[in-house]
Amino acid sequence: MNAQDLFPLSRIRIDEVYQSRKRVLEVLAGLLADDELNGANATRIYELLIERERLGCTAIGHGIAIPHARDTQTLRPRGAVIRLTEGVDFGATDGVPTVLVIGLIIPDESPEHHLHLLSALASHLREAEDRESILQAQSLERVRALLIEWLNPLFSTED
Repeated sequence: MNAQDLFPLSRIRIDEVYQSRKRVLEVLAGLLADDELNGANATRIYELLIERERLGCTAIGHGIAIPHARDTQTLRPRGAVIRLTEGVDFGATDGVPTVLVIGLIIPDESPEHHLHLLSALASHLREAEDRESILQAQSLERVRALLIEWLNPLFSTED
């Protein structure tokens, strides 16, 4: 696995408009799911994301949320990105509506990998320069390139 595989262009959306956190999570689950089971995976992933949100808000502030979950049926980590034109309320402690959502679904047996990915993303997104770079990116390719740049160090240290 490498950073390129984690965020293919097909799972990145920019300039989207959704009215609620629920709708964002539904779309995110669809992006993260395998389509082979005719929506069954999307439904399961949506339920996992909702369950995780109930445990605690995944908004990290500054208009960013990182919904994530571990899944017993997921074999490889998958990521998806939704950038909104208008923010939605994700319950961030700073009160800023969320405009960038980066979702992760990780195999249940890889909790350490899950934590490393979350930590790396959160670290970059807390930095104003990195955050503005991804928020202002004009193409799916640029969004993906930034994520790959940020996450490549994690993958280069794997055996």
